[in-house]
Amino acid sequence: MAWRKLEGELLERDILIEVEEALKAEIGTKIKVCIGSDSQVKGDFTAFATAIVFLREGRGGFVFVNKYASERTFTIKERMIHEVSDSVQFAIKVCPILDKYKTELEVHADINTDPNFKSNVALKEAMGYILGMGYTFKAKPDAFASTYCAGKVVS
Repeated sequence: MAWRKLEGELLERDILIEVEEALKAEIGTKIKVCIGSDSQVKGDFTAFATAIVFLREGRGGFVFVNKYASERTFTIKERMIHEVSDSVQFAIKVCPILDKYKTELEVHADINTDPNFKSNVALKEAMGYILGMGYTFKAKPDAFASTYCAGKVVS
């Protein structure tokens, strides 16, 4: 699982070092971090991606992404919870660094709040998982880290 910039350039160091260096470079800028994951079934396997988005207040942002595949077959609910778990597990790892630099964190779930969409089947569990871990929760249409950034990598 190699982390990259959204544009495709491989990150040479461990992701936690890259995150800390990115935050050091942004000292003096108000920054928020959003973590989200997405997946897509592709025949016999499912592609998963996680994105960490760094938003600079009034100055755009940048993204690091990671992608992997699983041969396991998932129900829609299992797949949605797997995405959320990937995001939460990464948030757990990165939180000490974010706390050190007093950086706000949101965890985004690629789950639709509209019950007419299949992904909605996992909304309550995903929200409970993320909020229960103490993180700020965002779902579609506000979950751009998962829907657009991670989604771009798996599509």
